[in-house]
Amino acid sequence: MRQLWLAVPALALATGLDLAGIDRSVKPGDDFFRYANGTWLKTTEIPADRASYGPGAILAELTTQRTAAILQEAARSVAPDGSAAQRVGDYYASLVDQAAIDARGLAPLQPRLDRIGAIADRKALSRALGETLRADVDVLNATNLYTDNLLGLWVAQDLDDPARYSAFLLQGGLDMPDRAYYVDPSPRMAEIRTRFEAHVARVLELARVSDAAAKAARIVDLERRMAEAHGTREDDVDVKKGDNHWTRAQFETLAPGLDWPAYFEAAGLARESAFVVWQPRAVTGLSALVAARPLETWKDYLTFHALEHVAAVLPAPFGEERFAFHGTVLAGVPQRREAWKRATDSTSNALGEDVGRLYAERHFPPAAKARIEGMVRNLVAAFGRRIDALDWMAPATKAKAREKLAVLQVGVGYPDRWRDYTGLRVVRGDAFGNAERAERFELDRNLAKLGRPVDRSEWVMTPQTVNAVNLPAMNALNFPAAMLQPPFFDPDRPLAMDYGAIGAVIGHEVSHSFDDQGAQFDAAGRLLNWWTDADRKHFEEAAARLVRQYEAYRPFPDLHVNGTLTLSENIADVAGLAASYDAYRLSLSSGEAPVVGGLSGDQQFFLSFAQSWRDKTREPALRQQIIEDGHSPDEYRADTVRNLDAWYAAFDVRAGQSLFLAPADRVRVW
Repeated sequence: MRQLWLAVPALALATGLDLAGIDRSVKPGDDFFRYANGTWLKTTEIPADRASYGPGAILAELTTQRTAAILQEAARSVAPDGSAAQRVGDYYASLVDQAAIDARGLAPLQPRLDRIGAIADRKALSRALGETLRADVDVLNATNLYTDNLLGLWVAQDLDDPARYSAFLLQGGLDMPDRAYYVDPSPRMAEIRTRFEAHVARVLELARVSDAAAKAARIVDLERRMAEAHGTREDDVDVKKGDNHWTRAQFETLAPGLDWPAYFEAAGLARESAFVVWQPRAVTGLSALVAARPLETWKDYLTFHALEHVAAVLPAPFGEERFAFHGTVLAGVPQRREAWKRATDSTSNALGEDVGRLYAERHFPPAAKARIEGMVRNLVAAFGRRIDALDWMAPATKAKAREKLAVLQVGVGYPDRWRDYTGLRVVRGDAFGNAERAERFELDRNLAKLGRPVDRSEWVMTPQTVNAVNLPAMNALNFPAAMLQPPFFDPDRPLAMDYGAIGAVIGHEVSHSFDDQGAQFDAAGRLLNWWTDADRKHFEEAAARLVRQYEAYRPFPDLHVNGTLTLSENIADVAGLAASYDAYRLSLSSGEAPVVGGLSGDQQFFLSFAQSWRDKTREPALRQQIIEDGHSPDEYRADTVRNLDAWYAAFDVRAGQSLFLAPADRVRVW
């Protein structure tokens, strides 16, 4: 059996400021992103296997290399059955053995394909659709707003009763990442739809499905109708629109078409008496399509999705075809990631905290954890001072905001309690079965939460994730270990640089508890208005000005940033950067930061922030991001500085320069 063992290459990470990457021919007040990063932009190429490149991608690559070394070591060792090392080692080893996967062909998937072929009526179709439900969608964490199954499941704290978990159901069923790809009339999107239909046909042909072209046309037409039923991304992030409680009986009247008893039984939700339906219009429309479209079309659709969903553990042509469309056509990436990288990512996804425990033990020392925890305390204190200093907020509203800040739960590096994967069976040589069992394990783990007390300490990100998250309903933050490394965090450089980079990230996540979504939750995580009418009006007016500010950013002549979709993240960027600046100044006591490379402490702070957002992205990927992502493109996140008075003084920014905002036009949300 051929295994893919390799010497993991060392990757050097820049620390401190990249002075050589600055383009001093650009005035900071005209284009701060290019002033801070212009030379780097001119001299850096996006790697062939990536859609974009920047500090996050560089750190993700380093993390992948470190994680791969851990997995390969585990795969070579003789570990006890049922241990974390056995699970992660055997999972990884099975994925990199493509020859074994190829030899099994479609045999592992055949039972599922046979069950689809045997569907004879709408009840059986409803059961088949229920069997596809997975715990793969998480709306408020913004970690995943997409599922290729008809509906997605999110088990989380109920928004009206924070003491209990509820089952949230969300729209899904599309193979392309957003409804816009199906309904946008532009020539570019029309061309993508043509290529999508060819992709569907090719997948069916690889599986030797007869009449593949005609079936592909019907599948694409069905997905187009599903997309028309979907809500928009703007609706997805509106918590009040999503908080809809339906009893089991109401599904029959509000969303007729699907056999709901059969669906819920197959999905493992037969005992649930009520659900939160995030997009009611979509659930109603999708259910109607189950009854309205031909049974054979649904069977073809399920066949295609069954193949597409597990392409990574099918013979190589399936994975290559999936990448050719989703990677190259949709994101513009010319080269597929190497097998060991894909296997590392998949193992981390399936066994996240098993891998994370091994990663944190090796790469996140106690000293790093202590320094970050100190910065978090400073950022929370600075945010509290900003609340106290607000001249427009009523004392009653301030008191509620301080109450919420006081119980904010911050996790740094890794969770206090590790997830138990004891019940998950991993068998070396069974890549398909391992993936299938891992998905089922995660679904069962989430279903088991229903009826249990809410665990506010649970993490939704793994320690080896290069990201951070705020959980609005839980009023909790996760800062994974992998994010807490250079270039975002380096305990050996001046604090001004760390506050500009990782400090702004910490401030950003703290601020999410008070953005347009987070501010709708009280200290207990209940969806409840704790604002006076006047305070809410002021907040919404400031938010509206930020929407207009970002919608003026136009990366392409035919496409501007969606200020409404990105509002939460933009508020958090502005408030988080301001809080981090305050925390940095507080850390100086009454002194000043040392000058580095001729740059003052304030200049180091703002340049570190802008360089943390340096990025190059391929056009198709950037267009896709603007359509579906709640984050603004990195270039415009770097320009957040134009809302802070201190930036103007640090770089002598004056009226008439492109980024200049009059003091009255600078958005100060918190």
